[in-house]
Amino acid sequence: MPGTPWTQVYAPIAGSIGLSVVAAGLPLLVVALLLGVWRAPAWRAASLSLLTAIGVAVLVYGMPVPLALSATVYGAAFGLFPIGWLVYSAILLFDVTVEAGCFGAIEHSLRRVSGDQRLLVLLIAFTFGAFIEGTSGFGTPVAVSASLLVALGLPAFTAAGLCLVANTAPVAFGALATPIVTLAGVTGLPLMSLSAAVGRLSPLVAVVIPMYLVVLMAGWSGAMAVWPAAVLCGLSFALTQFLVSNFIGPYLTDIISALASALALLVLMRFWKPATEFAIGSPRAAGPARVAVGAGQVQSAATTPMSFVRAWAPYILLVVLVILWGASWTARRLDLVTLRINVPLLHNAIERVPPVTATPARYAAVYVFNWLGSAGTATFLAAVLAALFTGVRIGRFVSLMVGTFRRLLVPELTFAAVLALAYVMNYSGATATLGLSLARTGVLFPFFSAFLGWLGVFLTGSDTSSNALFGNLQIISARALSLNPVLMAAVNSTAGVLGKMVSLQSIAVATAATGMPRSDEAKLFLFTLRHSVGLTVAMGLIALLFAYVFVGAMPGG
Repeated sequence: MPGTPWTQVYAPIAGSIGLSVVAAGLPLLVVALLLGVWRAPAWRAASLSLLTAIGVAVLVYGMPVPLALSATVYGAAFGLFPIGWLVYSAILLFDVTVEAGCFGAIEHSLRRVSGDQRLLVLLIAFTFGAFIEGTSGFGTPVAVSASLLVALGLPAFTAAGLCLVANTAPVAFGALATPIVTLAGVTGLPLMSLSAAVGRLSPLVAVVIPMYLVVLMAGWSGAMAVWPAAVLCGLSFALTQFLVSNFIGPYLTDIISALASALALLVLMRFWKPATEFAIGSPRAAGPARVAVGAGQVQSAATTPMSFVRAWAPYILLVVLVILWGASWTARRLDLVTLRINVPLLHNAIERVPPVTATPARYAAVYVFNWLGSAGTATFLAAVLAALFTGVRIGRFVSLMVGTFRRLLVPELTFAAVLALAYVMNYSGATATLGLSLARTGVLFPFFSAFLGWLGVFLTGSDTSSNALFGNLQIISARALSLNPVLMAAVNSTAGVLGKMVSLQSIAVATAATGMPRSDEAKLFLFTLRHSVGLTVAMGLIALLFAYVFVGAMPGG
């Protein structure tokens, strides 16, 4: 353990949180201006924001330069692995599927259910995306479902935007409830209490997301033409999410909810269909249609059972392997080869102090290189097995690996810069300054608590990271204000997911998955920003109601 640690200061400018928050938020202002006003690509916005954060950390917060640089390297390493590794593997899996010519059968099987793009968005972006989120999370749902929608004919921008919005309902319980487990670990609150509380907040958002997606895609008139499907999809998911999280536990909440929603939708479509099929651009009479597949290929739709299995094999393998990787028995054994590296210069070299922590405590910095246990490794193995199963030659698979790497080089560097930015702000104390400024809002704290969770996910791209960052601060503030700590911790997680659609990491994933030009990243950011902020305002109002009106509706801690 290092000797005397450097102690974080949360009000470095004249001892004032109000003045210090201006400096702390400067890197975020740079992001907003570069993306929202000057339409710069995400990699440039992330890089300049990182340089700004380092400058603020050193010049304003007095963070020693070696610590600031070490935090930068630590965050960049985390951005490349496990996050960058997972995204690379997911896109490689998609490339294998396209190379094997499977999308003709996939298209045919989906269009046997419906040729209506509105219903396909509900099936793929919402239910299938929620299932993948429940098994793996961390960018995989957007990467997989957005690329699949593009292959089925949706414009890249539309597919990316819809999948980013859809990936809000399941995130709090994503990756086998990793965010909830993390929240319980950092706060000391009972896991089942947190699961129940999040399971009473999250369904209030989930129930409206399917209709919200269809409105975004087709307008109100187009949405009303499929309202039975959108309403049933949202209700079945939300009700199942509530029941499982409250009476079974958090781990399988998303998986069971997604299956229930998909089943309800499929049963409905056996007996009902919209009067006209909808495709971007114009509606058309119901009937089969052919869409562009992958890199301009159009495959014939195979109808034999073996062709169906072969077409869906990559995604079947993905689901099986990710569930297997997440099972406790498997995870324990895969973890035996995990490397845990104390980050040089940074580990335990910084001291956090109240009110961010209950007592002064060293800030750990341990890089976990779970090269075998990572969900990215499971996804990569799915790509390898899919190539073998579908007959992609070894030489061609290697070429796909290289091509995918080249295509993702800039997005991968964006991941590194974004996570480096978050880590510099965390270790310098700037993130805590932003959090404390919101915590000083008194009776309105439940409302602003939602934006605290939103801020954490916007910075890190991860609800898990946001819970680790702000979970304890939420309950400290809640107890100081005589509020229910379980509610405030749950709001952090539930509102946090609404920031995921605007995080630079998510924007980069969606752009890479759909093949959008990087010049459109700023446009995508602006598209999702208004929905993200609007939904967070709604969650803040819901938090106020649970804090002061429906006080007994939440479990205590």
